[in-house]
Order: sequence, then structure tokens, then C-alpha cells
Amino acid sequence: MRQLTYEEVGRYAWREVPEPQITAPQQALVRPLMVACCDLDVAVANGRLPLPPGYAVGHEGLAEVVAVGDDVTGVRVGDRVVVPFQINCGTCRACRRGVTGTCGSGPLMAMYGMAPIAGLDGGGFMSDLVLVPYADAMLIPVPDAVDPVSIASLSDNIPDGWRAVGPFRDELGGLDPVDRRVLVVGRLSIGLYSVAFAAALGAHVDYVDTDPRRLAAAEKLGAVVHDVATPDKSWDPYPVTVHTTGDPALLSATLRATWPDGVCTDTGIYPEYKVEMPLLPMYTRGVRFVTGRVNARAAIPAVLDLLSGGCDLSPAVDRVVAWEDAPSAWPAMTGKTVFTRS
Repeated sequence: MRQLTYEEVGRYAWREVPEPQITAPQQALVRPLMVACCDLDVAVANGRLPLPPGYAVGHEGLAEVVAVGDDVTGVRVGDRVVVPFQINCGTCRACRRGVTGTCGSGPLMAMYGMAPIAGLDGGGFMSDLVLVPYADAMLIPVPDAVDPVSIASLSDNIPDGWRAVGPFRDELGGLDPVDRRVLVVGRLSIGLYSVAFAAALGAHVDYVDTDPRRLAAAEKLGAVVHDVATPDKSWDPYPVTVHTTGDPALLSATLRATWPDGVCTDTGIYPEYKVEMPLLPMYTRGVRFVTGRVNARAAIPAVLDLLSGGCDLSPAVDRVVAWEDAPSAWPAMTGKTVFTRS
């Protein structure tokens, strides 16, 4: 079968590899139907996050079930499903408490489409077939009423945007309406998804960015947009802030914009390893800081509940591209790109 492989910065190619096979009764095989790039994929394609070559790409997407093991009861052949990017068993201690990104049945960071940083490489979604080791635990049926292109990132980036605001909805809901405010400092798609969810939860959302396309998308998703590099120091602080840029200076600015006993969620990855943070002001004001990988499988049902209420994520999608054009389109991505095939 074919799979799209990262060769070097600016070059991706189809490679022939053996087809995966079901070898255990709890497994399933799926055929990806549409695959979205992750924000991390864009960073690799643009050379901002150097990774060694030779790995299969793609870890966000929707697929069709083509075969199931004897013990699989939750899905059937022909079902259209979301495949979370993290591999999880659903039964270990971590999975039972909702920490599906740290499943104890395999090595840490077992996932698809990012072999150089994966504890266990599940292969890439830009492939003819993908093996799902724990079908009943992982696979989630796709709702018929939701545009599939708009939710192609439901494996990773959409839950990542949700976890930045969703866990704090009761906090926001308990505030006076004038105080239900969220600040999103954005870059690429996760910030846009955070905007959509915060707006759907009834918050006033201020979105900070300098990219015209993302500013336009954020406005469509419900934000008041600000074409500035950093939050203005004169703005009133926010009970919930979201930082997605991976820029330490903007992280500090976002933390300063968080009100006393408020919460700041950071979804970025910092290759420089050591990042200075204003810990004394954070301590004095009681600012909560949340970082770490999203637990995608655990978050997806809550996202689907909100989407069923009419939350439209389609403005976050930058381009829709034919599957066969992936080798030329993948290295040129600048935003959320969805690759589709029949």
C-alpha cells in the first residue's frame, strides 16, 4: 500500500509499504477518507520544527472501518469513524481516569503520524490502511449531521482547542455576564478552535494575531479580533486565557493578562526547553497554568455534544486538497489543510 512520507524539508513522497494486518481480536483496520494537517505538521513542513526524515505523516482524520477483529463490538465494517491520534486501550488506570494520552498499556506517547517523537509509532493516516489496536476503546462514529471536512481535525487539534476552555465552562457560567471573557493569543488552528468553543459557551472572546486569514476566520467563529502582536496592557484581565503560539514572550504577556485566580492554558511546544515564566506575579495573583498534551479520546465526546448544538468549525479550515495532490500540497501548507478522497 502507499503512505505519504516525510523525506526532507520541502519534500514528501508516496512510498510502498506492507499492508497492516489484524493480529488480535480487539483490533480493526480503517481506510482514511480525509486527513487534516496538525499545527505541528505545518511547523515540520516549514522547517520550524526539525525532525529526522523517513516517517509516515498524518494523525488527524476520519476513516471507514474495513475489517474488525472477533472481539470488536462497538463498530462495524462500513462505519465512518474518528480515529484519535493517541493510541489508548480504554481499560488501564490512566484510561479509566480519562488520561487517554498517557495510556499504561504501551509506551508513553504512543501515537500516529509522528514517529520521531512517538513512544510507539502507529503509522500515518496519509495511508491506504491504518491499524487500530483497540477499536472499541478508540473509534468514535462520525455524526451524520456534521460537515466532515469541518471536523477532520477531531483526532487532535479540535480537542486541543476544547480543553483550553471547555473544562472552565462552569467557572465562566458562574460569573456576571460582563466578566465572561476569554482571551486567545493565536497561531494556526488550535487558537481558532478555542475561539469557536469559547463563543459557543457564551463568552466574549478577544483574539490576538497578526495573520489576516486567521483574523478573518476568528471573527467568523465569534471573536472580536485584534491585529496586534501582543495583548494590550491596558485591557482588563481575563478569567480564562489561551496561549497557542509557542513564543515565550507571548506566553508571559498572556499570563500577565490573566486575572487573579484565573487560568491560562498553553498548548504550545517549546523546543528551546527552558522558558522563563513570571512565577512571582503568578504566585502573588494565584494564576493557574495548565500545560501538557491533550487527552484527545477523552475530550472528543464533549466536543461532539457541542457540535450537535450547531457550533460550526468550518471557518478554521484553510484549504481542501485532493488526496493525490498531497506530495506537492503538504510541504506548502500554511494553515489547516484537509486532504480528501472518495
